[in-house]
Amino acid sequence: MRQFLVVAHDAPATADFPLDGLASEAGRMDLLARALNAALLESHGIREDVRAHLVIDDVTVSVDGATVRNLHPDERSIAALVRSALGAREDAIGHQPAEPSPGVAVYRMGLAATLDRLAGEGTIVQLHEDGDPAVDVPLPTDPVFVLSDHREFTDDEAELLAEQADTRIRLGPRPLHADHAISVAHNWLDTDGYTEY
Repeated sequence: MRQFLVVAHDAPATADFPLDGLASEAGRMDLLARALNAALLESHGIREDVRAHLVIDDVTVSVDGATVRNLHPDERSIAALVRSALGAREDAIGHQPAEPSPGVAVYRMGLAATLDRLAGEGTIVQLHEDGDPAVDVPLPTDPVFVLSDHREFTDDEAELLAEQADTRIRLGPRPLHADHAISVAHNWLDTDGYTEY
């Protein structure tokens, strides 16, 4: 199992955003939709061995590739799936998620609680341009890749990750967009550390 956790900084934590203005009127929900696309979809299929999580303020939307239904590759339909999840946030009780559709869960928990939850499921790997080169790091077991959207981690987030992350890596010599970093991380794992094609 591999997982991706994207920390959002500008996206709304409610369902009150338009689907026709994702980059301008929806707080960069377009970026989060692209991250889910990169994490969960491959050509003509869904990666069933992947879970993706969006931490938006005090809410986490989780999508399970093995059970999600109606996940299409366009940003608008992915954003609609996220909007539906955020619309069900009030149905989540404590750390018990609401499940508005198959394979989609929304938790009323922010980054710290989500990291605590995921730490028991695998190796927490922070993706950051100042990390160790991926080619010099052994492949993690059941990785949970944590990355930020288009903004840097806040000081509090960086401190939390310094405590929680098992390792901190970079995927190449140049900074990548979040969705591109997810694709490269998939390739790194798919090729056993860039050694098998």
